[in-house]
Amino acid sequence: MKTPFRNLSLAIVAGLLLFSCSQRTVTRVDPDQQIDLSGRWNDVDSKKVANKTVQQFLNSPRYESYAAENGKTPAIIVGYINNKTSEHIDSDNFIKKFELEIFNSGLADLVESREFRERIREERADQQEFSSPETTAQWGKEYGADLMLFGTMTSETDTYNKEKVVNYIVTLYLTDLETNKRVWYGQEEIKKFIEN
Repeated sequence: MKTPFRNLSLAIVAGLLLFSCSQRTVTRVDPDQQIDLSGRWNDVDSKKVANKTVQQFLNSPRYESYAAENGKTPAIIVGYINNKTSEHIDSDNFIKKFELEIFNSGLADLVESREFRERIREERADQQEFSSPETTAQWGKEYGADLMLFGTMTSETDTYNKEKVVNYIVTLYLTDLETNKRVWYGQEEIKKFIEN
């Protein structure tokens, strides 16, 4: 009689230990804290590249000259950043990091993307029919962008045994929309060494 009871007790204790070991723990961390679990592109990489490149072009002599020649704060639209890496990278989120840096700089105005302009135009069209004349947003008053920021992201990978180096290269262009003249051209790289 002692043996079945003892086996049952051991089974329950083992089950509880196994169950307690499999519990997930979640800890809140500072969003700026660098946590790199997989070695792939992550949120910290996006923030670093957006911050560095926006500061590079806003403080470049060519951008400053462009702003001075035109006598106004340039309006910028962030276009598409083409992901040519083998990884899935959320380009919308990446683009928003650039928009935030530009907007908060105070050295450029930010113009809405194509997607949001279409939504705003739909709302403006609705206002023509449903809003009072004194509060209706008027057609033909949109602020046109002077410059467009766009580019590509590539990666180079080198592996040997259980080691891997991945070099991410983000190449960006800031171009005058009226003349197609490139105002700024830059690259930012992030290199990761991964050991398994």
